[in-house]
Amino acid sequence: MNPESLIISLLEPLGYPVFQDYYPGKSTTYITFFFYHEGAAYSSDNKEKRTGYYVQVDVWSIDGELASDLRDQVKDTLIEKGFIRKGIVPGEFDEPTQIFHKGMRFYYV
Repeated sequence: MNPESLIISLLEPLGYPVFQDYYPGKSTTYITFFFYHEGAAYSSDNKEKRTGYYVQVDVWSIDGELASDLRDQVKDTLIEKGFIRKGIVPGEFDEPTQIFHKGMRFYYV
């Protein structure tokens, strides 16, 4: 399974739309993700055997409490499946769109 499909399959059971890069729909709560780096995690005989992926996962919601709760669910779900959390992106509230944003970064091989 490719890493994009893996992330979607792990996060869709949380009950909100999950999309790579941007969300084209109209839901007021959703999850997006993007890869910001990938590289060889293990090489042998001058060949890449395992690839490491760095991914940022973002939770968006008009409800700040829901955004925080969903961020925790995303974190727990990905860690349980072998992702390593690398940090939390400072949360923000976008005044023009009235939406809360909570982000996290992970590493996965």
